[in-house]
Amino acid sequence: MTDFTLHDKKSAPEKSAELLENSIQAFGMIPNLHAVMAEAPGLLEGYQRLHQLFLDSSFDADEKTVVWQAINVEHGCHYCVPAHTAIAKQMEVSDEISEALRNETPLPSEKLEALRDFTLKVVRSRGDISDADVQKFIDAGYTQRNVLEVVLGVAQKVMSNYTNHLAETPVDKPFQAFDWKKSK
Repeated sequence: MTDFTLHDKKSAPEKSAELLENSIQAFGMIPNLHAVMAEAPGLLEGYQRLHQLFLDSSFDADEKTVVWQAINVEHGCHYCVPAHTAIAKQMEVSDEISEALRNETPLPSEKLEALRDFTLKVVRSRGDISDADVQKFIDAGYTQRNVLEVVLGVAQKVMSNYTNHLAETPVDKPFQAFDWKKSK
C-alpha cells in the first residue's frame, strides 16, 4: 500500500496552500480528504469548486444529501459516508433520511426515493440512462436541470470516493462518531 501524505499548509505544494486555507475557512480544519488531495493542486481545486457548485444547485439540503450519500454508499466510501452524515446534521437533514441512506432502506418520501433511484442509475450505467428512466425522474417532480445536477454530484463524488479508496484516507475525528461499513 502506498502511504499518501496528509498535507498541511507548510508541506503542501505551493498552489495547494491557499486551497487548504479555503478548507480551514469552510470546515474549521483541513479534512483529511483535502489533505490528501493537496498533493495534486488541480484535484483539490476541482473538488472544492465542484463542491461549491453542487451546494449552489437547485436541490434542497435533503436532496443534496440523497445524491451525495447514494453515491458514497454505492461506492462503499469509508470516509465520505461518515463525513456526509456529519454534514447532513449540520444541514439539519433528519436522522431518518441519513439512516435510510446509510442502511440502504426506504426513504421517507417517494420523491426522495426517486432521486436516489435515478442517481444510482446514473452511477451504475455511467450516465447511459434510458428516456423512460429520465421521464420517470421528471414525473416524480424533478426537472431537466435536476437531471444534469445529478451528473454534477456524481462528478464531485467520483473525485472524493476514488481518492479515498486509493489513499485509504483516515476518517477525521469529528466524523468518527458516524463510522460506517457497507453491509453488502
